[in-house]
Amino acid sequence: MDKNLHGKQNGQQVRVLLGDWPTCQRDALAVRYEVFVDEQHVPAEIEADGEDAVSLHAVAYDGRDVPVGTGRLLRDAHIGRMAVRAPYRGHGVGSRILMALVDEARARNYPQVVLSAQVHARAFYEAHGFVAQGATYMEAGIEHVAMSKALSA
Repeated sequence: MDKNLHGKQNGQQVRVLLGDWPTCQRDALAVRYEVFVDEQHVPAEIEADGEDAVSLHAVAYDGRDVPVGTGRLLRDAHIGRMAVRAPYRGHGVGSRILMALVDEARARNYPQVVLSAQVHARAFYEAHGFVAQGATYMEAGIEHVAMSKALSA
C-alpha cells in the first residue's frame, strides 16, 4: 500500500510504499545489500534471518521509482533493517520510512516500538523520540544500542 508520503527530498520526489515481502523483496534487498554488505561490510548471511516473510516492509522511492531506502516492522513491534542509500542520507528519506513504520505500529495498537540502532545513527533516532536502553553492544562488528519509543493512540 502506498502511504502517499510524498515530498521532495534531495531534489527528487519521494514516496514510501508499505507492503509484504513478495511485494518489497527485490527493492528492499537491493538497498540493504548496498548499505550493509557492500558499504558496511556486514556478512551477507545476516540478511537471511527468516523474519522478512512475516514483517511489514517500507521502501522509499525517488521520483524515478528507484529504491533509495528501506526498513521493516516485525510482528513483535521491532523496527529493523533501516537503510538509506548514501546520496539520500540527511534529506528526510529515513525519517519518512521510520514514521511510516511507527504509524503502522501505532495502528496495530503496539504500546511501544523498539530497535537496535547503530551508534553512529543514535542521534537520528533520538530526534524521532527514541530513548536508549542500556549499554552499547557489538552486532555484526558494528557498535549498537537498544532504543525504544512509547506510542500513544
